[in-house]
Amino acid sequence: MTQQIIIIGAGPAGLTAAYEVLERTNAIPIIVESEDQVGGISKTFRYKGNCIDIGGHRFFSKSDKIVQWWTDKLPLQGAPARDDIRLNRALPLSKIPGAPDPEKTDKVMLYRRRISRVFAFKKFFDYPVEFSPNTFFNLGISRVLSIIQSYLWACLFPIKPEKTLRDFLINRFGKTLYRTFFENYTHKVWGISSSRIDAAWGAQRIKGVSIAAAITHAFKRMIFLNDSLAEQKQIETSLIDLFLYPKFGPGQLWDEVAERIRKRGGQIKLNHEAIGFRFQDGRITAVEVRDKRNQNREMVTGDHVISTMPVKELIAAFGDKAPDDVRNIAKKLEYRDFITVGLLVRRLNILNTTRIKTVHNIIPDHWLYIQDESVKLGRIQIFNNWSPYLVQDENTVWLGLEYFCNIGDAFWKKADAGIIAMAIGELLKIGFLRESRDALDAVVIRMPKAYPAYYGAYAHFASIKNFTDSFENLFLVGRNGMHRYNNMDHSMMTAMAAVGNIVDHRHTKDNIWAINTEEKYLE
Repeated sequence: MTQQIIIIGAGPAGLTAAYEVLERTNAIPIIVESEDQVGGISKTFRYKGNCIDIGGHRFFSKSDKIVQWWTDKLPLQGAPARDDIRLNRALPLSKIPGAPDPEKTDKVMLYRRRISRVFAFKKFFDYPVEFSPNTFFNLGISRVLSIIQSYLWACLFPIKPEKTLRDFLINRFGKTLYRTFFENYTHKVWGISSSRIDAAWGAQRIKGVSIAAAITHAFKRMIFLNDSLAEQKQIETSLIDLFLYPKFGPGQLWDEVAERIRKRGGQIKLNHEAIGFRFQDGRITAVEVRDKRNQNREMVTGDHVISTMPVKELIAAFGDKAPDDVRNIAKKLEYRDFITVGLLVRRLNILNTTRIKTVHNIIPDHWLYIQDESVKLGRIQIFNNWSPYLVQDENTVWLGLEYFCNIGDAFWKKADAGIIAMAIGELLKIGFLRESRDALDAVVIRMPKAYPAYYGAYAHFASIKNFTDSFENLFLVGRNGMHRYNNMDHSMMTAMAAVGNIVDHRHTKDNIWAINTEEKYLE
């Protein structure tokens, strides 16, 4: 009898798991997805011909297997993209015969050169912060001297033990630079002080970044061009200059993967949520699934379960089968939620003063981090620069204004019209728009549970891990599935490891939990 493997969630981890099941086994993957679209937070949202990348997704990995996996689905460009043609941008192109031309085909992965800056004190700073004449000029001599002094102090007298994110950042940047570029922004993202966030967050997301790393990176860029992905693999992930990007955003890749899964016999049940489990002899034998459209329920039987659903919801679905302490910890796990305002504008009121040429000379950034306490706005994406094909009319600028919040708070419950009006007002306030009528159209997208939080009940997460690991045929993978702030490639790796364990009849999960914890994989 053919085995069935139930996969909860159709984000990058869930879709990777299903694809790997079809590649490596004779089993049938059945994906249960609560939303009406695959891709999770990596989906591409489309609005009147314009595409929104929710959160911004750079396709870069130090794993050759992951890069090959991506480019098997969307091959690398073999000819210049629309903005490459006009700007004569020096980017590598695939030398494989028949590599696609982005102007002639849709299924293609573009090369992109990363540009992101911090907007603070009404000035632009390179991100990660570089020690350049521009940085010193913008900061002023007194602040620069304070930064140097506090950094040397942090080197000589580091905070030990390193318990919080605040400790982590001060040890790597010094107190002055921490207060200048990290303190306010971290509070915007998480809604609490970095002194209340576990240092594990820094260890996962920015463990290879420091003043020393920034100086080393700047020196290497003076000598090497870093024009290949192989060279980029020697650089901290947060510092890379070159990455891949699907022509129509990250969701294009996951739509392609979903299509291939269906063609090979895999099932994807959209608008279906997992609400319960059936157990026998320390194993899960079936998942109770509810159709969100008509509330009908069914039991889906399976030999293994791979879960990417939020841990809080997973444990709730266990009901009384989970011990009281595990249920209590799971109930108190926290998340940070996310709202993107897609804003189409006629033009920006910010001049491109860099040496980087762009279409219509708009500022060249993919992301802008807004370090201004007078506005709630946390980050701005300029979709024209991610891919010119995300924007229907290249004579307009398509922005993603990113706000961090919690489900149920005043901002989350605010009407779309109010959020849009606020977003436009904040752009006017910081000088990015000249007048409100330059805003042509807008849409609001809410993304729940975007970021698993490393505070509150997270300190007791080991109890949940030990409980779920006790079920030999249950595998937790992905960002929300493991309550771990994984990048997309790490989420995919956990899925691949889970399928490998099934193939090898391996019941321990240590190899899955070890992904994105090793020191050599700098984030």
